[in-house]
Amino acid sequence: MTTLITGGSKCGKSSFAEKMLNDFRGRKIYIATMQPFGEDAFEAIERHRKMRVGKGFETIEKYTDIHEISLDNSCAVLLECIGNLCANEMFSGGTVNAPADKIVSGIKRLADSVSELIIVTNQVGSDGVTYADGTADYIRVLGSINRNIAGFADNVIECVYGIPVLLKGELPC
Repeated sequence: MTTLITGGSKCGKSSFAEKMLNDFRGRKIYIATMQPFGEDAFEAIERHRKMRVGKGFETIEKYTDIHEISLDNSCAVLLECIGNLCANEMFSGGTVNAPADKIVSGIKRLADSVSELIIVTNQVGSDGVTYADGTADYIRVLGSINRNIAGFADNVIECVYGIPVLLKGELPC
């Protein structure tokens, strides 16, 4: 089962994603994609670590190359977040010709290998603002990734003010 959770900043996506795995009795893996650059990033990482305390998650920090993760069908995975993963692939110094294809194929591989995959992403690009070329490219690539994942996901849920709104499939909890 693959579930994509989207929404704006600080809308409850992470809490909802973790809640979805409360009753899972197998191995729970949290794949963290945020590179710790700057005070804000360290604070966000620490906040998320505190949220997971006592919930049985093992954390894998993987900033790029999501396709390299190999897990088995007994695992449930919470991947957070596609926005960070996309930025890392696009701006971390390496040259990736098709970052959307690379990320989507890696996520499909992960989805096919684990029992449950919950993916957290961000909604960007709907504000109607014109951005500089690099930012506009990022918004375009992230939008493409989100559309592709939504296409193969069993469930797509948008969090709005902490309320999960079903866009596709079923509300799992």
